[in-house]
Parts: sequence; C-alpha cells; structure tokens
Amino acid sequence: MSSHPMEGLLRPPVELWSTATALAAGTLSWLAPWALMMPPDIALATGSTFFGFGFWRGRQAWRVLRYQHHMKRLPSYSVRAGQIPVSRHKLFLGRGFRWTQQHTQRLRDTLKPEVQRYVQPGRLYQWARQKEVAWESIPLLSVLAKGLRSRSRWNPLAPLSAVGGKPALHAVEPHEQSVWMDLGERVGHTLVLGTTRVGKTRLAELLISQDIRRGDVVIVFDPKGDADLLRRIYAEAKRAGRLDDFYLFHLGFPELSARYNAIGNFSRITEVATRIANQLPNEGNSAAFKEFAWRFVNIIARALVALKRRPDYQQIRRYINDIEPLFVEYAGHCAEVAGIDTWASLVKERAADIKERNLPNALRGRSMEAIACMRLLQERAIYDPVLDGLISAFKYDKTYFDKIVSSVGPLMEKLTTGTIAALISPDYQDDRDARPIFEWMEVVRRKGIVYVGLDALTDTTVASAVGNSMFADLVSVAGTIYKHGVAAPGSDTAIPINTRQSPPTISLHADEFNELIGDEFVPLLNKAGGAGFQVTAYTQTWSDVEARIGSRAKAGQVAGNFNTMLMLRVKELDTAAMLTEQLPRVEVFTLMSVSGVDDSSDPGSGVDFKSRNEDRISVSEVPMLTASDMVTLPKGQAFALLEGGQLWKIRIPLPDDRSDTVMPGDFEEMATAMQRSYISNDHWYRVTEHWWHAVSEATVETAKSSDSA
Repeated sequence: MSSHPMEGLLRPPVELWSTATALAAGTLSWLAPWALMMPPDIALATGSTFFGFGFWRGRQAWRVLRYQHHMKRLPSYSVRAGQIPVSRHKLFLGRGFRWTQQHTQRLRDTLKPEVQRYVQPGRLYQWARQKEVAWESIPLLSVLAKGLRSRSRWNPLAPLSAVGGKPALHAVEPHEQSVWMDLGERVGHTLVLGTTRVGKTRLAELLISQDIRRGDVVIVFDPKGDADLLRRIYAEAKRAGRLDDFYLFHLGFPELSARYNAIGNFSRITEVATRIANQLPNEGNSAAFKEFAWRFVNIIARALVALKRRPDYQQIRRYINDIEPLFVEYAGHCAEVAGIDTWASLVKERAADIKERNLPNALRGRSMEAIACMRLLQERAIYDPVLDGLISAFKYDKTYFDKIVSSVGPLMEKLTTGTIAALISPDYQDDRDARPIFEWMEVVRRKGIVYVGLDALTDTTVASAVGNSMFADLVSVAGTIYKHGVAAPGSDTAIPINTRQSPPTISLHADEFNELIGDEFVPLLNKAGGAGFQVTAYTQTWSDVEARIGSRAKAGQVAGNFNTMLMLRVKELDTAAMLTEQLPRVEVFTLMSVSGVDDSSDPGSGVDFKSRNEDRISVSEVPMLTASDMVTLPKGQAFALLEGGQLWKIRIPLPDDRSDTVMPGDFEEMATAMQRSYISNDHWYRVTEHWWHAVSEATVETAKSSDSA
C-alpha cells in the first residue's frame, strides 16, 4: 500500500473481507478437501496458500485498524525512574520518529470532512461523556456515571487521557523508536519552549536524571521552587550515590538551605560592582545614577579586598550607608604599610584639635577621627588608588552622596533583610551555623549537584538579583576553567596548560529562565562552551524573553546561541514560528474526483451521450508544519530540531514513582534527611587562602589593565 501516492489509511478496512474469505477457503481445503474435489496433497498445499494470503491481508487490515485507533486514543507512556536509559554518548529524549513529507501528507489527510469519523470519537463516546455529568448527582445513576468515568481497560467508553490536543500529530506514525541526541550537540545549548503545565518540568526531570547518573556537574535554577522537581533531584542524587555532593540553595526555606556568597568570588574586582549595578534600571536618567552606584560599590569592594575581607551584601550595604568606618580602617592599613607606627596616637591628637565651626560645609557632621585621617594622609603624601577613591567618596556632601547612590539603597535593603541575609552574606566565622557554604569552583571540583530555588513568586527582585549574580559568578568560573583548569590556585595538583585534561561537563538547567536572564546570561551562552558548560533553558514564550531583555535584537542574539530546540505546546504564534519557519516546504498530494456527461448532437450516431468518472492527483507545496500544529500538541509531546535541523516528533515519558524506595514521600521527609546530613564547613579557611591568592593575582591584573588604559 505504501508504494502508491495515496495511502488511504482513513477508510473502511476492506482487507478484512479477503482475510475472512481466504481463511475460510483454507480451512475448507484442510478439513473437507472432497468438497472441493481435490486430492489430499493438493488440498493441503492449496489450504496453506490460502492461509498465507489470509494472514498477509490480515496484517494489512491490522495496520489500518491500529492506525485509526491511535488517531483517537494514544497509549499512555510512562517510565519508572530506575528504568530511564542512560548512555555515556547519547541523551535519551523519549520515544518518537523522524518527521518527513509522508507524515505531513498523513496529517493533511486527517483534515478532510469525509474521514472525521475515523479521527473524532463516535456518538456513543459523546453520549457517555454527557451522561457521566448528567447522572453525577442522581442517587442510583451516579454509580453508572462513576463507571463511565473510570479509565479501566474494561470500560469500552473510558474517557480519553487528560492530555488534550490532537492525537493525530503522533498517530501519523504507528512505529515509534527511542529518540537519542548526541551529547556532543549539547555544548551548543538547548532551548525548551512550552506553555504552562504541558510537560516542561517533566522533561527537565528526564534530562537532569540522566545528567546526574552520568556523573556530570549538575546545576538547576528553579525560580518558582517546584517541590516535585526538587524531590526528583534529591532522589536521583541518592540513587546515584552522590547525596554527599548535593547542595540545596532555596530562598524560600532558609533554615534548610546551604549558604552562598553571591559576590564573594570573582576573577576581577570590578565584577562585584557590576553584579550589583546590573540589577538597577538603566533607562533614561537612571543610567547616570547606575554609573554613580557602580563607582562607589567598586570603591568599597576594592577596599574590602585590600583589607583581606571577602565582600558580601551586608558589608556593601553598611558602607554605602556610612563609608567613614571603612575609610578609617583603610587609612590605618595604609599607614601600617607606610611604616607609621604611631598612627593611632597621631590621629587622636589631630582629631582633638579640629573644630567643627572651622570645617567646610561638606565635612560638617563627619567623624573627627575620619577628618584627621584624611588630613594626615594628605600631609604625608601617602597615595594609594583605593585610598584615593575612599577620600573622594568621603569628601562628598553626605546629602548629595545619599542622593546619587539612592538607587542602590532599596535593592541592598531587600537583599539584606530577614533570614535571606544569612544565606547570601554568610558569616564564615560562625561555628554555630551548621549549614554548608558552597562556591561554584568547589562544586565543579567535587562534581557536585546544586539545586537553586529562588522563590520568585514571593519576591521577584531578590530572585532576579541573586540569580543574575550566580550567572555572573558562573561566567567568571568558566573563564578561570578555560584558562587554568579546575585545580585550586597554588595547589600541588595544578596541571600544565599543554597537558591539561578536558574540563568536566557542567550541565546547567535554567527553568523559567526568562525570570533570570540578564546581561550575565549572554556570555554564558556565547563563551562558556569551551569550559564544559552546556545550558538547557526552559521558558513559556519567546516574548517573555524579549520583554525581560527589553530589546528584540538582544533576544535574537540569545536565540542564536541555542543549536537545539524542543517545542512543546505553545499558545503564541510568534513562538511557534521560531520552529516552523526553520523547516522546508514539502509537496503533498490531493485526490480530486471528476465526473461529467456529454450528449451527442449527431442524429446518425448510435451514441446518445458519454459519461466519465476519474480521479485526479494534484501536487501542491505546503509547509512541513504550521504554527497551528504547535498549538494543538497534546501534553507531554514535543517537536525537536536536533543535530543541525533534523525534525523529530517525540513523546516524553511520564515519571512512574510507584515502588520507588529512594523517592521521598513528601518535602518534610526530604528536609529531615538533609538536616541530618548537614555538617559545618570546617575547611572554609583553606578555600579562603585560595580565594585570597586568586584575588591578589586578579587585583594586580586589573591594576595593570587600568594603568595601560
């Protein structure tokens, strides 16, 4: 049948007639050869031929019947977590088929009015759906309504699966196969698009499970804080024997969360100010205030690093509100470096001689100790670039200073208020806090698993600020890995560049990434692939990304960095067009019936009229898929552009948690288990030594760059 231009699978299964006839003739030949006046040997051969022909025609009939059955009801597809296939070279996406012109042809055939009875449920099914609602409140008939509503295999009128959409999109190919993607393609990054509640998170669970069992570094950003996703990651880490390397960072559960200093690690000191200033508005007049805020945050960060103190949000907020203590402390540091042993007594004597009425207006109300420090430094001509910046900030009129940095004040207030402050500004000296402190480079070295729940539904501003700071930190880590590998600075395990092994694979999953995307995300896509980063981003529509970035051109720049695309059901046509416009146009066949009658005007002719009936096959060019096809996808199904534009239609397996002993029953059970496993970070000082060594090198490099500029 497939050799003909028109398959005609949506029709009555006429093969059943010839099947029944052939089987009956074969049975008669074997059991009653005398009725056909055949010798036994010839009857046996003839009966075998009839049976062979009957089975062949029956197989054709079965193909038609199964094809029509799947048009109305696809079988469910679920996989137990322990049975998810894992490969070292491929990534399992589900079951499906490669979409070709043939499937476009079959999909077009389902739109014809005359075949709707093979595509849509019948009248009896519609009657059952009406009665299960009408009888729901009637005492006796409610039992029948419950039976009609049951999805038992014994119910011939069972309702369809609650996946919606058009089953024909997948039923056009009866023969599924496992769909795999080459792991080498993941470095080109993957974009997953789909509207709410259609299976994005379930797909994320499938991909994350494989990454964890494969031994990758796994980092999951979840702005909403999906409890099922968190439970799945915890269970897979436990199943893979990697629970000791699992970190949970969750702004919504600070008592359970690990701690992380969002601005404490960097390659260049200017990154601290950039990570904070990037969260401020930059349109119109706000751009100037953003630059002022960046400058003063940078001054504070440079001073803290020079004093061998790790920057954090708490300290930045403190010294933005009052920079005098930092200035006095750093002035003492500079005096110590200059060899002035009696600095404290000199400052005390000079402060006693200062009269406030003799001070300029900008310095009135300031600390006498700070003014004394400034004058002594100027008299002794002690110069330091960081000190110069602190003096310039100190000399500003306090009212004017508060105005130009007012834009950063509310942001710092949000980041340092309540229990969240201890999460993103951890106290490394607090032995009473048993919650671990993690850093991205240490996570990479340990091949860890990190779940980041940002609780964006509670406070979008804080979630965005912390998420973008983490992205910026990851970009910095990527640069370090690209240049130096993953060995700790100054350690004995440092590997020469010419013999350095390939970096570990870092699988980063960003759910609802339109909530997180900023200027930090673009370089992560552009340049981090060489450091082993492979990003999988999930979002609902591409317009969400454009609205977040504020520029269609920048959004296009981001989209151009995703080489692989998986699209579930979407409701926005522009988003659907991102896939359909990349596909070629194909030719489809259309069958047209033509009939006509001609009469004869020749009285001498023996022909009074002529009639004709014919079927014509015409060819037209249509898109391989349309945006409307993306809108009608059932839940848990997707189209995927893999490996250079190959189009696959896939079904994502639903997780089956039955009898899964490692899956926690609820969030509280998991929380209790994690609290038992928390230990204090007793080796934080070793990380600090490495941090200070790296910061010193970065500070020298930054200073050289500034001097050359």
